[in-house]
Amino acid sequence: MFRISPKTVKYFSLSILLSSTAACSSLAQLSEVGRPPRMTAISDPTLAASYRPITMPMPPLRPPPEEEASLWQSGSKAFFKDQRASQVGDLVTIIVDITDNAAFNNGTTANRAATEKFGIPNFFGIKGKIVDALTGANSLQTSSSSNNNATGKIARNETVTLRLAGTITQVLPNGNFVVMGKQEVRVNSELRELGVSGIVRPQDITADNTVTHDRMAEARIAYGGRGTLSQLQTPRYGQQIIGNILPF
Repeated sequence: MFRISPKTVKYFSLSILLSSTAACSSLAQLSEVGRPPRMTAISDPTLAASYRPITMPMPPLRPPPEEEASLWQSGSKAFFKDQRASQVGDLVTIIVDITDNAAFNNGTTANRAATEKFGIPNFFGIKGKIVDALTGANSLQTSSSSNNNATGKIARNETVTLRLAGTITQVLPNGNFVVMGKQEVRVNSELRELGVSGIVRPQDITADNTVTHDRMAEARIAYGGRGTLSQLQTPRYGQQIIGNILPF
């Protein structure tokens, strides 16, 4: 009777899974042959499968003071209506300007040498020459040496500058806004995707309805894309699998 070992079944199942994944990716690429990458449809970000409402520590709620016959609105920066984003669905312009430079150089050198000798000049009245003839000259002799050289260098230079409009998707109990923005730009056969999300304070939104990325808490900034150039720069699935499995 022919039997298949569990290990063989496991490897066979893994091979089928990897093949199906590669096939789906290949079919997606083949469907765009002869035309540029398709843009995704505009949708509500709160309906995405990966969307999760944010929960943060909040102070206790305080009712706003009631001021009768006052022309001043609580939270406004002028006597007229404030045009800045203030509720779910309002748009706010996010400015990302990241310039990151870092350089590290480390070098270490270590040298060590040691020599030890041990002899028996006299042993119960027997002279050293006789002892050396019986046990060998310099009865015990050891030596050791070590040498270590190490150098390390890290150099990084990153610059990201962009502007895009985001939408307030949530107003937290303390009044802070959860802002999410996504933008797609297609040039020839390359599709660039920009994504920004984070938490901002209402007072950090300027009069022209903009906010900078350094004013966003829990900021998540993504800049990537897909298309012909991205495919050429990405290793094949087989290369990635082999690179992760092989220990050398």
